[in-house]
Amino acid sequence: MSENGHELVTYCGLYCGLCTARARTPRQAEALRRTMARDGYEFWAKDMPGFQEFWAFLTRLSDLSKACPGCRQGGGPPFCGIRKCARERGVDVCVDCQDYPCHRIEAIAKGYPTLIADGKRMKQIGLDAWLAEQRERAGTGFAYADIRCHPYEIPRE
Repeated sequence: MSENGHELVTYCGLYCGLCTARARTPRQAEALRRTMARDGYEFWAKDMPGFQEFWAFLTRLSDLSKACPGCRQGGGPPFCGIRKCARERGVDVCVDCQDYPCHRIEAIAKGYPTLIADGKRMKQIGLDAWLAEQRERAGTGFAYADIRCHPYEIPRE
């Protein structure tokens, strides 16, 4: 898979740009960090129990370079059975597999209700066009967390 943004497509067919760890959380954390810094929290709250740990965590959350790198670069759940299966089958994205959607995809789709429809759309229009649509979708402020359903499981096998 080339690096035209393709590295932001997970094996299961999610787009990393729609994950709040990349899309929303760093911006919100940075806004909170700036507000708190402007309000003097770094100085008058520094001796409050837990503040230093909180401040370090907030600073890390606001740093997009420390966000999840995506499952192709070692991010995501290390136990993900979907990643393992795709690699074993030699497919870049599960929609390229003859068994799509399999029980693994159906399991994770319980948490990501657009996953299978998005996968079918990717197969229909091709990865580059699909990526353009996902970037546009991200531009609207949409994130998977807005529609994610719980509980769901990430397949281990």
